[in-house]
Amino acid sequence: MVTAFVMVKANTGEADRLRDEILSIEGVESTHIVAGDVDLIAKARVETPAAVKEIAATQIQGIEGVEDTQTYIAMD
Repeated sequence: MVTAFVMVKANTGEADRLRDEILSIEGVESTHIVAGDVDLIAKARVETPAAVKEIAATQIQGIEGVEDTQTYIAMD
C-alpha cells in the first residue's frame, strides 16, 4: 500500500464543501481543514503511486475551488 498526504490550497471560502468532496474520493481516508500555508490536508491509501497521481492530479485538482496541490508520499 502507498500512503500519501495531499496538501490542498483553495481559492474559495467553501472549506466544508471541499473537505466533503475530497473525502468522497475512493482511496481518501481522511481530509482535514487546517490553518497555515494550505487549507486542507487529505490522507490517501492506495495500491500504487499511479493511483496517488489519479487522486491528486486529476480528481482533487478537478474540484471547483481547488487552486493547487502538493503531494507527499510516505516513506515508511
